Amino acid sequence: MPSFSREQVYIVTGASSGLGEATALMLNERGATVIAIARNEKRLLDVKSKCKNPENMHIEIKDLVEDIEGLPQYVKELKEKYGKFSGMAYCAGISNIIPLRALDFAQLENTHKINFYAPIMLTKGIVDKRNNIGQGTSIVAISSIASKCSDKGHVAYSGSKAALCASLKSISKEVIANGIRVNCVLPSNIKTPMTAIEEYEESQKNLYPLGFGEPNDVANMIVYLLSDKAKYISGQNYIIDSGGVL
Repeated sequence: MPSFSREQVYIVTGASSGLGEATALMLNERGATVIAIARNEKRLLDVKSKCKNPENMHIEIKDLVEDIEGLPQYVKELKEKYGKFSGMAYCAGISNIIPLRALDFAQLENTHKINFYAPIMLTKGIVDKRNNIGQGTSIVAISSIASKCSDKGHVAYSGSKAALCASLKSISKEVIANGIRVNCVLPSNIKTPMTAIEEYEESQKNLYPLGFGEPNDVANMIVYLLSDKAKYISGQNYIIDSGGVL
């Protein structure tokens, strides 16, 4: 089981619910200092109230798409406040089903803003050598199995997640010489507030031989990839799908 020290500081976005909350709580429980970022202050405070080491859980209220171009500077400001980062778990995102006939450019752009543009620009800030610890820095982003096997209505969503996988693989090759690792995790449907699994659980259960996943099933992989236990792993896309979707 990976363990961390309080000197290891990680950004976790989307930390107010779902996969982000599970990741933030797990990192904190295992000893790391967590900068939990989300838009909803009440939910972030609720997350902090659940954590094992509240002195090592810091909340930041931030709309990541408000100023995407300024996100590298935002990372620098956080570094000056909390110290250099050991990495980031990017768990913010939206899932939407919009068929092509109903899709307009604004919807396409909004999906890409949070699912693709924001994680790339935050990553740009993290990999700046002035903002990270150097050797051992690790970045993990939540993509989706939809990047590999998109369904109808996922024009915007699947495209944004596939772009994230491809771009982070490219970034991993740029930064590996500095000892920085970059990976993606691609979950299938997980029981989170963003999904409504009960609506189609019966029709989809054949695709999930191990059952539908829980947030901790994904958080375990994220925390492992952030840790030194995964020091030889970079540029990978890990599918978490109960062994049946893909």
